[in-house]
Amino acid sequence: MDETPMTFDLPSNRTVASLGDKTVLLRTTGNEKNHFTVVLSCLANGTKLRPVIIFKRKTLPKKVNFPPRITVRAHVKGWMDEDGTKKWLEEVWNGRPGAALKKKPSLLVWDMFRAHTSDDIKILAKSSQVTLAVIPGGLTSVLQPLDVCLNKPFKDRVRKMWCEWMSSGQARLTKGGNMMKPDIELIAKWVRDAWEEIPEDMVKHAFKKCGISNAMDGSEDSALYEDDSCDSDDCELCDNVYDDNLTPATAEALFGHTDEEEESSFEGF
Repeated sequence: MDETPMTFDLPSNRTVASLGDKTVLLRTTGNEKNHFTVVLSCLANGTKLRPVIIFKRKTLPKKVNFPPRITVRAHVKGWMDEDGTKKWLEEVWNGRPGAALKKKPSLLVWDMFRAHTSDDIKILAKSSQVTLAVIPGGLTSVLQPLDVCLNKPFKDRVRKMWCEWMSSGQARLTKGGNMMKPDIELIAKWVRDAWEEIPEDMVKHAFKKCGISNAMDGSEDSALYEDDSCDSDDCELCDNVYDDNLTPATAEALFGHTDEEEESSFEGF
């Protein structure tokens, strides 16, 4: 399981321009720093669990019909906290295929984010026969399957959807003619679809790449050293947002304003 920050604008870090150009214009809605949180989780057998998306809002709009197979939540800061972690354990992890029937012990691998390591979380995990394997600080790029192999292809797929939306002319405009960011219903659909597109074999390989589900006889240890297409998440925010060193100032800088603020400024077409 891993929490990762995303933005409403996802311009590529690569573009095409004439050699020698000093300025390259990128078309966006101006929301490159307007963040929300996505929680992804999966199993060593390749199963992808229901994604969770957390928007920075006090409440979710009542008239929005979010797509199925994704959980959408509101949080005043837009990030995961201990209460959100409890809900995730109860609804997503304990709701994984076969969990209710088999009642077998399970191993949950995640990082040192403080909402993962509180006493209440440890008690809740123990009551569900969940053993917590906490990745030491600085080692998620080696031991976290999502960070090592899955976050980047997931975000690449969301970015592709954003680019197609930007080029399609579907964006709403303010009275002043400025483009509005994609609405939260559309963002939720992109996140769900991008996650569902991740191949099962890629998920299985991610666990072996991190040495978690390899055969005990050592026959699969070569996966640890393969130089393949599994690229760790290159988002500059991912290594310092959900860890035990996150400061209030850093968090506020990342999640600077709410979605509701922009929606309240919408004055029609």
